[in-house]
Amino acid sequence: MSVILAIADKEIRDGLRNRWVMAITVLLALFALTLVFLGASPTGTVRTGALTVTVVSLSSLSIFLLPLIALLLSFDAIVGEMAGGTLTLLLAYPLARWQVVIGKFLGHSVILTIATTIGYGCAGAVIALSAGSGGGWGGFLLLVASSILLGAAFIAIGYVISVIVDDRAAAAGFAIGVWLVFVLIYDMALLGALVADQGRLLSAQIVNWLLLFNPADAYRMLNLGATSNARLFSGMAGLAGDFRYSPAVTAAALGLWTAIPLGIATILFQRRQI
Repeated sequence: MSVILAIADKEIRDGLRNRWVMAITVLLALFALTLVFLGASPTGTVRTGALTVTVVSLSSLSIFLLPLIALLLSFDAIVGEMAGGTLTLLLAYPLARWQVVIGKFLGHSVILTIATTIGYGCAGAVIALSAGSGGGWGGFLLLVASSILLGAAFIAIGYVISVIVDDRAAAAGFAIGVWLVFVLIYDMALLGALVADQGRLLSAQIVNWLLLFNPADAYRMLNLGATSNARLFSGMAGLAGDFRYSPAVTAAALGLWTAIPLGIATILFQRRQI
């Protein structure tokens, strides 16, 4: 355990030295505060609290932003050190390869957790200090926790990329491709299939399963379908009514999207020639 913590500590210190923590925190806080100040205007018309508006807006933003940040954090975690020659030196110490993967994952997850908590916490603090914020703090806390879990899932996916490629340029290309598939192409393909199928083969149950096969969709349904206000304001009331899985199931799906890729990356790293 001490070896894992030592590696995680190194990754955190490297993140601080390279200004990764500060850059991600400022970016998330900037977008979150912008959505708070500019997105609160509909509340007077639709009778929805500012906190609900912020949760819906940040959920939509996080689907695009957090996976990209997580992949940029992790795509060269292994291949980058291989190219620099530091991985050979690291493995010369009495430690197991799985400890390297877990330690790096823990360090990157802490970086993303700090940035997400502070960045989105700034938005929550502004709402708390303003008048008329209303209820919905449970949904906001769920947003922060699930955003961290979404980031962890894509960090683990980034590790798989980092283990299977041979150079950093290829890893960066694969990372962008993975981001495009999960964030954009998957949903467009699913929508096209639904339109073409016209309800003949793709039943609601099958669509529910297909949504869980994408961590971004599981995150979307977890946050935008968690409360009635969020469903109404996000326009997902109809879809959420057909979605048969509880928040616990969608959260578990995100957890599996973290554990399975991390396990695959660990196994592949064990077998890779350095």
